[in-house]
Amino acid sequence: MALKIRLSRIGTTHSPVYHVVVAEARSRRDGRATEILGTYNPRAKGEQLSLKVDRADYWLGQGAKPTDTANSLIKQARKASASAEA
Repeated sequence: MALKIRLSRIGTTHSPVYHVVVAEARSRRDGRATEILGTYNPRAKGEQLSLKVDRADYWLGQGAKPTDTANSLIKQARKASASAEA
């Protein structure tokens, strides 16, 4: 069972919003997810990303492979949480 951390689209036409999910690698893009880690809204003016970094780290430790986009979003969320703690 190969798991991937990837984006699943939930927005409407011309208004994309994505869930960052952990899902089976062979499942459909918008199919059933193992866990929803957060949301990403690329068109938002304020906070575009809300992500549970601790859960993402857990799944990475369990062997889930992030896609390129999901990996960059995880790095962005880590950077934001580190600056919020400081």
